Amino acid sequence: MDTSLNKYIAESGFCSRREADEYIEQARVTINGELAWKGTRVKPGDKVLVDGEPLPKKKAPVYLMLNKPKGITCTTDRQDKTNIIDFVNYKQRIFPIGRLDKLSEGLIFLTNDGDIVNKILRSGNNHEKEYVVTTDHPFDLEFVKKMRAGVRIPDGMTKPCFVKQEAPNRFRIILTQGMNRQIRKMCEALGYRVTALKRTRIMNITLAGLAPGKWRLFTPAELAVIQELVKESSKTADGEGMGE
Repeated sequence: MDTSLNKYIAESGFCSRREADEYIEQARVTINGELAWKGTRVKPGDKVLVDGEPLPKKKAPVYLMLNKPKGITCTTDRQDKTNIIDFVNYKQRIFPIGRLDKLSEGLIFLTNDGDIVNKILRSGNNHEKEYVVTTDHPFDLEFVKKMRAGVRIPDGMTKPCFVKQEAPNRFRIILTQGMNRQIRKMCEALGYRVTALKRTRIMNITLAGLAPGKWRLFTPAELAVIQELVKESSKTADGEGMGE
């Protein structure tokens, strides 16, 4: 049975589907010696190479969570000295699920399971992400109401969401979509600049007991809940996912 090329690459544990698409677009993937393109199907027996190298043999899935500190970049590019892969220094090849801005901190997942990456990133499935955000100056109730209702940013209109003020210039927000730098752009549209942003929860997983800069593997119970949450995952528009 044939399968889509990006799924085939992701399921090997080499990278996520999104990154696989980037490799394909950059003309770095061949099938049986021929240059591949997006939408290509892989048939049994086909030889797929990335940068001239065969894909790794599929390994047991790994799922871990990191309390990312500021200054670490959510990229697999090892030429970036602040890349998250070297920071975690895990023994197998893994990649982040979604992203946190370099200046942001908090919870992020890493894995070698390209299939679960795709399911979690599908924002149409309403997977919650919770953040604590500090702004450069105090805000009023009107700001909170506007954030709750949805804000027009360059990427489009944000969905209504939960927002609660916790201090004169700090609020808690729960998102179910993941436009790039969404919270920062929402605040900027209303005349505020984010000075600190911390993700404290993704779905059923929180930062509880995980110190900044530390990581741990998922427990079987945590993984079981996540697998259940993404079981009915449905397709969503390109470009949406677990950003901030």
